[in-house]
Amino acid sequence: MEHDNTLQRSCTGVPGLDDVLHGGLIAHRLYLVDGNPGAGKTTLALQFLREGVRLGERCLYITLSENREELAAGAASHGLSLDGVEIEEILGREGDLEGDAELTMYHPSEVELTDTTRQVLGAVQRVDPSRMVFDSLSELRLLAQSSLRYRRQILALKQFFAARHCTVLLLDDRTAEGPDLQLQSIAHGVISLNQRAPAYGQMQRQLQVVKFRGSDFRSGFHDMSIRRGGIRVFPRLVAAHHGNDFAPERVPSGVAALDTLLGGGIDRGTTTLLLGPPGSGKSTVAVQYAQAAAARGAHAAVFAFDESRALLLTRCQGLGMPLVEGLGAGQVHVRQIDPAEIAPGEFAALIRDAVEQRDARVVVIDSLNGYLNAMPDGRFLTAQLHELLAYLNNHGVATFLVAAQSGLLGPSMQSPVDASYLADSVVVLRLFEHEGRVKKAISVLKKRSGRHEETIRQLWFDADGVHLSAPLVQLRGVLAGVPVDSGLRPATDAPDLGEGPAPALP
Repeated sequence: MEHDNTLQRSCTGVPGLDDVLHGGLIAHRLYLVDGNPGAGKTTLALQFLREGVRLGERCLYITLSENREELAAGAASHGLSLDGVEIEEILGREGDLEGDAELTMYHPSEVELTDTTRQVLGAVQRVDPSRMVFDSLSELRLLAQSSLRYRRQILALKQFFAARHCTVLLLDDRTAEGPDLQLQSIAHGVISLNQRAPAYGQMQRQLQVVKFRGSDFRSGFHDMSIRRGGIRVFPRLVAAHHGNDFAPERVPSGVAALDTLLGGGIDRGTTTLLLGPPGSGKSTVAVQYAQAAAARGAHAAVFAFDESRALLLTRCQGLGMPLVEGLGAGQVHVRQIDPAEIAPGEFAALIRDAVEQRDARVVVIDSLNGYLNAMPDGRFLTAQLHELLAYLNNHGVATFLVAAQSGLLGPSMQSPVDASYLADSVVVLRLFEHEGRVKKAISVLKKRSGRHEETIRQLWFDADGVHLSAPLVQLRGVLAGVPVDSGLRPATDAPDLGEGPAPALP
């Protein structure tokens, strides 16, 4: 994405945030970072100052709420250090607790506000910082007593900092009733940190840039996490901003009959939806493509929401398609995803890392049901999924999306969400009853990038891998689950399939 390079920027030190801000904060301006207690304001501020220390800038942290020891403990919990950061403590005096403070003709708040302002200005003049954090405005708001005095105080501080060429973060914990629109109107930019506790799972955190004067930015909500190392922001994925030129080519499965069913194979830069009931073989067929890609020397990535990594590897080994795990060419990276512990933005970041850093040519998402459970709001699943699949297509990745339908037999099966229109190819797997046994069938409903068979074939697995029969022309009603003999038999030549007569159903 193109950024405005004519403006001097201050990198925030928060992974992903500079991308949202199109290069970082504009230097020598005043910004507001607001959020409820525990939203990550102090952590973001510490990362901002640590980045300044790394760049050789003078940094100042003025605290009206936490002392030096508390700040150091909070920084250490994230693996951060306060070395190189000047800390100015402006805390309540011990005499305030004793109740014997000197009596004056002024209201105590006026005396305290003047004293606090004097200490702030003195610290800034002494350190002469390039970056500064003021924590927090809630204390200043209480001292000001009135909104008019508070606004005048903030305006005076803004003018003072502007003259000193300092980039300032003001932290606010939203203790005022409702959003402080007066403060937002004064600041050059507003970064809002939001958090929500779901009924089950970890805290869901998001960042939003509400305002950013003088520069464009990526609007909307962006998922974020707070872990050791600090905050990481996962910018909302916009597929149009990403893409590479790639040569069109087929992605074979390594199973001749399956490639024949799909008209020669899957094309690069397309999405294939594997749809069917539990136990019909969707995951196995998808992983077959990943294993075949690795065998050709490419890299493949499998993101498993529903199946444990150990079980997946054991199952593939038993089916004669062992996966060579790893992060390089000729290897398959299997990543187990806990839908209760990951946000959609973080999942998109994992996929971007696999594609851009490790050049994954095949990506398997197993399954759409698990991805749906990872969404904080299912109403936006289709929009986010569209951007994710479009991004993968733009990079020439062959994507396989698994979706489990509820129900076992017949046309009454339902999908968790209708994603068929997002896919370029739709492969349907079914269970059917035949001669007292439950068997599997596979067929292709659509393939936008070329021809495909309109037949239905039986699918089965054994220690030698994946197998498909010749077209089941002798059975009628396979997709309904209870087929009957149609009285037809396949031609012995079968010229367009390259196969002989159908064997007896295994």
